Amino acid sequence: MTDTDIIDILTSVKTIALVGASDNPARPSNDVMAYLLEQGYQVIPVNPAMGGREIYRQKVYASLADIPVQVDMVDVFRRSDAVYDLAQEAIAIDAKVLWTQLGVVNEQAAVLAKNTGMKVVMDRCPKIEIRRLGLAK
Repeated sequence: MTDTDIIDILTSVKTIALVGASDNPARPSNDVMAYLLEQGYQVIPVNPAMGGREIYRQKVYASLADIPVQVDMVDVFRRSDAVYDLAQEAIAIDAKVLWTQLGVVNEQAAVLAKNTGMKVVMDRCPKIEIRRLGLAK
């Protein structure tokens, strides 16, 4: 994945489902969600244990399938072994990008997603990439 590819993704997506969202400010997912909201993205938190509650005034959904709007990108804050099932869910909702956070890699999920035409970014953080690539607003 080149810098140009990352720039294309980050400048084209509008709606991001953040899987593994947390209302705990000490958690990286909370920090990244706040940052992405500040950058103007629509961020939809996904956490089965928190479905129906809110994080940063955004309704939390229990699963990707529960989200009532089109999702452009699925950003995963879960263990690597959970990513394959999440890739299947991302395909089912017709997401365009599967993005996994630092330290989260699942090559089988990457192959599955790529074979359906989805773009895949693994082991990177959109907050870091936005800053690194000079895309911050």
